[in-house]
This record gives sequence, C-alpha cells and structure tokens, in this order.
Amino acid sequence: MVLARMKTILRYAIGVAALLVLVAAKNVTATNLAATNDETRLALPSSPPRPVKPAGKVLFSDDFSKGLHAWSPDREGVWTVVRGMLRADLPDQKQLRSLIYAGDTSWTDIAVDVDVCMMRGVDKGVVVRVMDNVGLGVDLRGGGYQDVLVYQRELPMGRASATNANGTWNHLRLEVKGAHFKVFVNGELKIERTELKFIRPKGRIALPAYTGGVGQCTVYYDNVVVTALE
Repeated sequence: MVLARMKTILRYAIGVAALLVLVAAKNVTATNLAATNDETRLALPSSPPRPVKPAGKVLFSDDFSKGLHAWSPDREGVWTVVRGMLRADLPDQKQLRSLIYAGDTSWTDIAVDVDVCMMRGVDKGVVVRVMDNVGLGVDLRGGGYQDVLVYQRELPMGRASATNANGTWNHLRLEVKGAHFKVFVNGELKIERTELKFIRPKGRIALPAYTGGVGQCTVYYDNVVVTALE
C-alpha cells in the first residue's frame, strides 16, 4: 500500500517536472522570437540613395533633415525621423494602417518621386490626389507578392510584377495627369492607364504604413519630391 502510494507520488512529481521543463522551453522560444522581432524592428536600413531632382517645377521637396514640420500624421506614435529618414512603425496586429499627409489640396497634375525601404512587412508606397482620406494609391508589395498595385479605395486599377526585398531601397515614381497615370519602379515603367474618369481630380499626397495580413510594418521613406506636370 505504501509502495503503491510512493509510486503514484513519484509519477506525479515526474509529470510536474516535465511540465515545468516544457513551459520553460516555450518561454525561451517566445523570448527568442521576441528578441529576433525586436532586432529586425530596430535595425536601420542601408544609407538611402542620393536624391535626384526630377525634371519639372518642384512643388514640394523633403529629405527629412528638418523633422516632420511639413507633414500631418493621422496617428500618434507611428511616424518619426531617424537619421534623416522618415520611419513608420505599427504594432504587430493585422490590418492596421496609418497615413502621413503633406502638400496642397489644389494639386492636380503632378509627379511624386520617393525612395522607400521596408524592413518588416510587405506593403509600402505613396498616395496622390488625397481628398477626404481617399486618393489614388500605389502599393509596392514584397513577400510572396513581388508586385506593384494601383488602387483607389478597395478597387484595383492596375498591377504588374516588381521584384523587391525587405532591407532594400526602391524608387517609386507616380505620374498623374488628368485621368491618366503612370507608375515607375526603379526607373522602369510598370503600369500605365488612361481614361479613368472616376479618379479624384485634385488633392494632396500621403505616405502609407500598412500591416496587412502579415501583421507587421516597419518602413522607411526618404527623398520625397513633387513636381508639376505640364
């Protein structure tokens, strides 16, 4: 009777010990993952490309050497300037977004040039003709997409393949004139469409931060230039 009770206690003790080891292992794994995540989130990209002035009359230009005085974010705690680069970082939750706005609501026919580097996540780009938080957006998508997408609200308006990797700078250029737009990635024309009568006729610009389905976003922007199109 005593022997049987001792065996039961021993089995119970062994089970508890195994459970504690498992919990500890899980905690270590979670800690390691969190540490890896933080390292990627806090990592700086390589130096951005040197700014190149596009042809045309410059309406707006910012290399973020003077902070965010020319910009208006829609959320606090997302947008900062780090070593002369604009940085956006969102919590690790799916389908979060934030936009930071600049420019004049009277802008019509313009081109926007910007350098962008995603460190964590998939989506990065630029939005033009923004009025009442709606505009024509370009999304340079990494991850399993490797493409560039043009959209207004949830309506896709063009798509093309475009290879891009996290930690790599890419140059986006969006030209919009009347109901005609062109999208260039690293100097290569990717998308061109005409006769889109329903796009907004005018508006300011915005830079986006999206977590999307992967639930991550740490992205850097630099060398934003807006020029008038004749």
